[in-house]
Amino acid sequence: MPDLLPLLGSALVLGLLGGGHCLGMCGGLMGALTLAIPPEQRSRRLHLLLAYNLGRVLSYATAGLLLGLAGVALASSPLAQGLRVVAALLLIAMGLYLAGWWSGLTRIEALGRGLWRHIQPLATRLLPVSSLPRALLLGALWGWLPCGLVYSTLLWAASQGNAAHSAALMLAFGIGTWPVLVATGLAAERIGAVLRRRGVRMAGGLLVVLFGLWTLPGPHQHWLMGH
Repeated sequence: MPDLLPLLGSALVLGLLGGGHCLGMCGGLMGALTLAIPPEQRSRRLHLLLAYNLGRVLSYATAGLLLGLAGVALASSPLAQGLRVVAALLLIAMGLYLAGWWSGLTRIEALGRGLWRHIQPLATRLLPVSSLPRALLLGALWGWLPCGLVYSTLLWAASQGNAAHSAALMLAFGIGTWPVLVATGLAAERIGAVLRRRGVRMAGGLLVVLFGLWTLPGPHQHWLMGH
């Protein structure tokens, strides 16, 4: 468990740093969900927003568990090291994207669009949202929206070789994205203005790149841990 705590902290920070990307990917959807709340339910807006995001985070944890099981199967094979390298490279690509230096990662998001085409009609049927269980289910479906940041973090979590740890890391990552997306549903314009600042995007992107470099297997990891 002590070895897992730094990883959980890293996943949480990664979710926080990816807030700008989350706003771009899900900010419009978050606004649409807020507007879809019936007038008689507006007094419960915060509760419904929290339920949306709880469902979304639980879907991340589920994906982490499923891919983590595959990671366990690969843990004792030569492919395990390759999975970690791919995860690190995706994190570096994500950092470059967040900073606005390279947008090649958006091509990876196309991989999940086929699945989303099947899920989206189910999500549409849940609108308008009139109850907390409905909001929770809609959020759980929303969690499968194609997202390069989620895919990058998911591969990194799966490379740990422990399904429970993978699920916990994705849960921590999802919790890290909460502040931006919940606040977006309440005050989208103010939050968006801050996260669109070039300095904020570059700082967040650079930190994610450094995290990807730290994740990349090699002797540099021991040097970084020593410092």
